[in-house]
Amino acid sequence: MKIVGVTKCPVGIAYTYLAAEKLKQAGEKLGHEIKIEAQGALGMETPLTMEDIQQADYVILAADTAVAGKDRFAGKKVLEVSLQAIIKNAAGVFNSLAGCAKMMK
Repeated sequence: MKIVGVTKCPVGIAYTYLAAEKLKQAGEKLGHEIKIEAQGALGMETPLTMEDIQQADYVILAADTAVAGKDRFAGKKVLEVSLQAIIKNAAGVFNSLAGCAKMMK
């Protein structure tokens, strides 16, 4: 599957990047094509393109604060989770996508 995601913590330093790395590692290990946008203290890093989003089967929003540009994901199957959920069990989050993701309006 093709999956895109965004990670963001209130401070935008450690957890943003730790969660992004956990998502990448777990996604690749499970055989998914994955791209993660980190919304950190320095702004958006590796920003998702509209093409990335359009081609994605699912979107994972791992954030403990508001994600910038959330409206980009309208019409996509989105799973919103805490950063801790990703850090503790990223593979479990991937495994719950089909049953838990909701269409964003």
